[in-house]
Formats: sequence, structure tokens, C-alpha cells
Amino acid sequence: MTGYILVTGAAGFIGSHTCETLLKRNYHVIGLDNFDPYYPRWVKERNLSTFKNHPNFIFYEGDFTDSDFARRVFDRHPITHLVHLGAKAGVRNSLENPLAYIHTNAHGTATLLEECRLKGINKVVIVSSSSVYGGTTEVPFKETDSIIHPMSPYAASKVMSEALAFTYHSLYDIQTSVLRFFTVYGPRGRPDMAPYIFLHRTLQGESIIQYGDGSSGRDYTYIDDIVNGIISAMEKTAQWNYEVFNLGNSSPVLLSEFISTIEEVTGKTVSRVIKPNQPGDSPFTLAGIRKAQRMLDYSPETSFKEGLTKTLEWYNSLDKVLMV
Repeated sequence: MTGYILVTGAAGFIGSHTCETLLKRNYHVIGLDNFDPYYPRWVKERNLSTFKNHPNFIFYEGDFTDSDFARRVFDRHPITHLVHLGAKAGVRNSLENPLAYIHTNAHGTATLLEECRLKGINKVVIVSSSSVYGGTTEVPFKETDSIIHPMSPYAASKVMSEALAFTYHSLYDIQTSVLRFFTVYGPRGRPDMAPYIFLHRTLQGESIIQYGDGSSGRDYTYIDDIVNGIISAMEKTAQWNYEVFNLGNSSPVLLSEFISTIEEVTGKTVSRVIKPNQPGDSPFTLAGIRKAQRMLDYSPETSFKEGLTKTLEWYNSLDKVLMV
């Protein structure tokens, strides 16, 4: 493939793994990140450090919601593909800052798609979330399920992002893959998510907060499996016009099982404080992945225990950790 792949959110958890893997596969990559203060800058700088000096990598610090900044990047390079991973993340935080989520995730997506239209870039991967399914109780979640009842501003902003992607596809023949991620975890994982928080607090001898009775479940998906799905979608997008795919492990982990696995991999007993369920959270997620298996050759291979063990190894390798 000639030209550059533009990856937004390149310094984040998923973005840094995606850039690193693309570079290992000899692609040319342009990374964008604005170092959003949702968590400390040094975390993202550490993510970038393993590949920032790679000869096939160019990095820009800036905000993709800024059309002038986005235009300068698009003008400077022969970009052939957009992999839009950048977003303002976090369901619970979106309840406190809804307008910021709409601005970044909806307006930002529109800004990038408009640049793709102007430059004739018609291979696009847009990342969405399982949160778009709202309070859906019928499992597994299928790409054909309704997404008109999101339960948080974050989820609503992702629904808007998907709608914008479809609009630009319909009007301007942009070939598009939309990927709905299901609770991604692993090394470099976000410090506001349960795998990091539970490991950190357990290892520090601190209590974790358990929301609900332990019967809620999440389809935890290991980072390597997600990255394989992203790159497959990028490479195969030219084969279709517009498609939506679930990327999950299709093997949900109950909260009670999650805590037991933490104890198993750390060798420590988890102390917990039980609180009511949080507003905006889906009680149970399960990805239907048959479409991704068929069209993307997507095949998640990492069990939750194996993935959590690898996450613990990464955590123990850090010379500096976040207090959460």
C-alpha cells in the first residue's frame, strides 16, 4: 500500500497499539493526538515512546476538531486511509461533561470526514462502541439491533459519529467500516477502567468498589484481538461500501468472576466495597461476532485470564504507576 494511514488518538491505549502493529507490518503511519487531560500526559507519552522514532512514523500534536489543524495535516501528506480511533472516552465522565463529548466525538468526526471528502480519501474506519446498544437486553448484540436509545452522552456521541459516517458514505461514496468495540483491556489500558483499577488497588492492599451484586457482565476483549480486527477492516474496506462490525470476545465475564480472576492472577484477596449500580452503564454486554468472523476473518484468541495475566506483567514492569 502506498501513501499514509492517518490514525487519530495515536497516543492512547488502542491507538498506540494500532500504530505499533501497523509499523511492524511496514505501513507508513501519521499519528494525531491532543493529549487530552482526561488522564496524565506522561501516560500517553510513554505509550508513544516505543515507536515514536520509527522512520515510517510521523506524529502531530493537535486537536482534530480544529478544522485548520486537520487541513494542514491532510494537505502535507498523501493520505490514503483514515483510521479514526480518537475520541473523548468514559461513560461516567460524559454524564458530567456532555457537551465536551458531543464536540469531540461528533463534531470531530465530521471535521475529519469533511477533509476526506475534500481530498478524495475514500477508505475510512470509524470506531464506535458497544454502548450504542443502550439498554438492550437481548443477547448477543447484533449489528442490526436498534441504536436509537443510548443511555449516556458518550453513547449518544458515538451514535452521532456513526450517523455522520453513513451520511458521508451515502453522499460522497466513501467506503467505510464502523467498528463497535466491546470493553477493550490489556497492557497500556486506560487507568480509569476496571482492569487497571482493580489490579492496582488489589496490589496496593486497597479496597475496590463493586457496583451491584456481581451479576453484571462485560464482554472483555484483549487489545491484540481488537488491533487485528482494526487492521483487517482497514485492509478490507475497499471490498464494500458501508459495513458495521462488532469486535468483541463473545465470552462475557461476570463481575464476580472478574474479581475471582484478579485474586487468582495476583495471589491476593480482594477487599471490596459494594455500591449501587451506576447510571449509564449497560448491565450486560455480549458481542455477536459472526459478521466480523465472516468478513474480517476476525478470531479473538485471548482468554480473560490470559489477558489479565499479560496486563499484570505490564503493570509490574512500570517504573511509575497512576494512583487511582
